Amino acid sequence: MAKMWAGRFKKEIDERVNDFNSSIRFDQRMYKHDIFGSIAHAMMLGEQGIIPVTEAQKIVAGLEDILEALESGALAIDPSAEDIHMFIEATLTEKLGESGKRLHTARSRNDQVALDLRFYLKDETTELIQLTKSLIHVFCDLAAKHTETVMTGYTHLQRAQPVTFAHHLMAYVQMFLRDISRLEETQNRMDEMPLGSGALAGTTYDIHRQRVAELLGFADITQNSLDGVSDRDFAIELTSDLAILMMHLSRFCEEIILWCSWEFKFIELDDAYATGSSIMPQKKNPDIAELIRGKTGRVIGDLVTLLTMMKGLPLAYNKDMQEDKEAVFDAVDTAKLCLTTLAPMVETMTVLKENMRQAAAKGFINATDCADYLVKKGMAFRDAYQITGKLVALCIEKNTTLEALDLASYQALSDLFSEDIYQAIDLVTCVNERKVAGGPAKSAVEQQIKVALEKI
Repeated sequence: MAKMWAGRFKKEIDERVNDFNSSIRFDQRMYKHDIFGSIAHAMMLGEQGIIPVTEAQKIVAGLEDILEALESGALAIDPSAEDIHMFIEATLTEKLGESGKRLHTARSRNDQVALDLRFYLKDETTELIQLTKSLIHVFCDLAAKHTETVMTGYTHLQRAQPVTFAHHLMAYVQMFLRDISRLEETQNRMDEMPLGSGALAGTTYDIHRQRVAELLGFADITQNSLDGVSDRDFAIELTSDLAILMMHLSRFCEEIILWCSWEFKFIELDDAYATGSSIMPQKKNPDIAELIRGKTGRVIGDLVTLLTMMKGLPLAYNKDMQEDKEAVFDAVDTAKLCLTTLAPMVETMTVLKENMRQAAAKGFINATDCADYLVKKGMAFRDAYQITGKLVALCIEKNTTLEALDLASYQALSDLFSEDIYQAIDLVTCVNERKVAGGPAKSAVEQQIKVALEKI
């Protein structure tokens, strides 16, 4: 395919350079957005009298035919083309002759590329938001079934205080809600139409940029032509959002990996979302969770790629910026794949409630409640803390628990203890007394579920 820019050159480009320079293998996914952008541009050119209306109509019809042919498979994208933009324009010109050559009037490939990428990522962001909302639904549905499933809450991976499995799940829902908020804010900032910026300095033609924005569904136009073609903040910001989202998925997957081990055995993954060993017949490996954890590194790497690529570029467009697409596309693809895989894995896993409850009975996770018991009876917290610490040491010495320790041992350290201490340190009491907004009590978690579902 002849190069559209070949007029200035006396020699054919070296094939190795052609391959090195080409982006068709990864930017072809934007073919719809390129065609839609070109249709809007052609319509505007006709409306403004820059090209005859009849020519604009021919171009629009030709582009619609190309889209239909690509969708049906009647037309294949030429892998030797420099990029998707040149392929579509060359195909149009081959189809329409002189009329096709008019399409690129008042447009540069720089602002065309900037438009296509924004346009494509806007749509991808909508899908990512929907997938994250679907995951939240899965977590909320599971949480609603486990508002009374007592489990250990950890700090430093040491048993700390009693919570419920529902409360634990809802912590991740809060992370996912923030992910959605970030994606929505990024999408809002992305919602500016750069076409009309030209190569860098706009155009002398009397174009109507707002009309193109309106036709394409953009909220506004970019306000500076230099920035319009050289800005990739939107790609960096989206990749940053996805790196954070993936970090959240990775944290949860790390817990799944721990919980389905024999050392924890809090959950069991469905056979459809686990794999076996080639040599050890007893193994059931959490490979899906491990892969999501591993793929998080890819998305973080994509973010570093974009930041590093952009950090030294003078205005305006530089060829370095062609490297934006593979990185942001990989981040989008990876996040979508992980979201669509994690949701059914969580939906189908079995929660082993009794194992969670048994683990919670160990480790003195009701020690804080024991200290609070004394504080509520008038003792200063620091004194109550010391007495409870002595009780824990005594339990360790006697190989028992606070619930099983005899009342005499309690009263030997403080006469404020009475029979009601056993009710106060019962794990169900410990959880349900934490009725503070955001806490693990059943009523508090049910409110968290309600608010989360309302937000999405």
